Amino acid sequence: MLREARKLDLPLVFKLWRAHFRKQDPQKGPQKIEPASIIGIPETAEEIQRREKARLLGESLIRKGEVAVLIVAGGQGSRLGFDGPKGSFPISPLMKKTLFQVFAEAAKALSLRHKVDLPLVIMTSKENEEETKRFFKQNQSWGLGSQVHFFSQGMLPTLTPDGKLIRSDETHFLVNPDGHGGSLKAFYESGLLQKLRSEGYTQLFYCQVDNPIAKIADPVFLGYHRMAEAEISTKVVRRQNPDEKVGIYGLLNGKPGIVEYSDFSPDEYRAADEKGKIRHWAGNIAVHVISLSFIERLNRNGFALPYHRAIKDVEGIGKGGKTERTKGLKFESFVFDAIPLAEQTSCMEVAREEEFSPVKNKEGMDSAETAQKAMLDLHRRWLQEAGVEVAPGAKVEISPLFALDKEELGKKVQGKRLKVKEDLYLDETSKF
Repeated sequence: MLREARKLDLPLVFKLWRAHFRKQDPQKGPQKIEPASIIGIPETAEEIQRREKARLLGESLIRKGEVAVLIVAGGQGSRLGFDGPKGSFPISPLMKKTLFQVFAEAAKALSLRHKVDLPLVIMTSKENEEETKRFFKQNQSWGLGSQVHFFSQGMLPTLTPDGKLIRSDETHFLVNPDGHGGSLKAFYESGLLQKLRSEGYTQLFYCQVDNPIAKIADPVFLGYHRMAEAEISTKVVRRQNPDEKVGIYGLLNGKPGIVEYSDFSPDEYRAADEKGKIRHWAGNIAVHVISLSFIERLNRNGFALPYHRAIKDVEGIGKGGKTERTKGLKFESFVFDAIPLAEQTSCMEVAREEEFSPVKNKEGMDSAETAQKAMLDLHRRWLQEAGVEVAPGAKVEISPLFALDKEELGKKVQGKRLKVKEDLYLDETSKF
């Protein structure tokens, strides 16, 4: 038990308990929440031209070997009814590729397109680290080899409301992951940040493993990030309706950041602007570009991100040695809390149907079923926009190794009169 306890940051968790619980949370003063400046989906000729400029700049960053990709994959698939790391969940609609394979193929496609070895960094957790590494090894890392790197998320002890440790068994204390913000701390402490910086990398594309249509290392996003000289950039989508509960990118007391929906009054959260549209529309989708120098600064003098407290029902060993349910305090940090600490930021709006369909629930909204439909609809649109006739009901799945985006697909089918009459899978071996 003592050996296990030495691995835990006990001073930190008790410091957090004193700050968050004994003193209670400090009363928030008046908060002024305003819409922030966001790069919208281009409509005018000038906006389209600026987007193209950003794309070319972003592609040059990838080509020069300045961009690495971080996939946050510390979770298990238990909420999906799946036994194993969430990243090993089969998600693609026709070929049943796993989430990890979808991202690995995108990283490989980018590497081939730009003639560079794009690092794919996977954040695991104590719970799934060995299983994730084994899964990549079994699949030969889908051809990425030494481009794949792993590090493990930090864990913090779960405490009782009166500040006591909880045992999970005879020799271990109950612990919880330290939040997705902890990815920036663990990435730094693993030595990977310094390794990548020494090799000339300057930017880290960040996304979570449960969004299979995330556009990995999107050149347009990277370009806007560099044009703004931003330390951290964020992608957002428009809220679907006034009641959709999501963090909002906005200005809080004049500073950009993600404002939790619970920090709005119900009337303000549902408020419309003068055109009758949702005023606070910019929903956070957990996709960022973060400069490596900024991540280093966040860690240089102790981790700079704040910790948030959650009280949840947990199971632990009671006084009689039997398992019992109790209230547990979990402390975690959020990656978006880095935004107000940055000297420069930028934010880009993207279309939900093109870039955001998370897999969080076993059924219903944000489930495997909705994500697979989003993938099918996306690839079907790519073909139709390229002039390909697709029969009603025909399912289409496109590997990134065939086309990373609709522009690449359009070039491959240009000038050809094509019809898709039945289910179709396209990969690097496919020929029209």
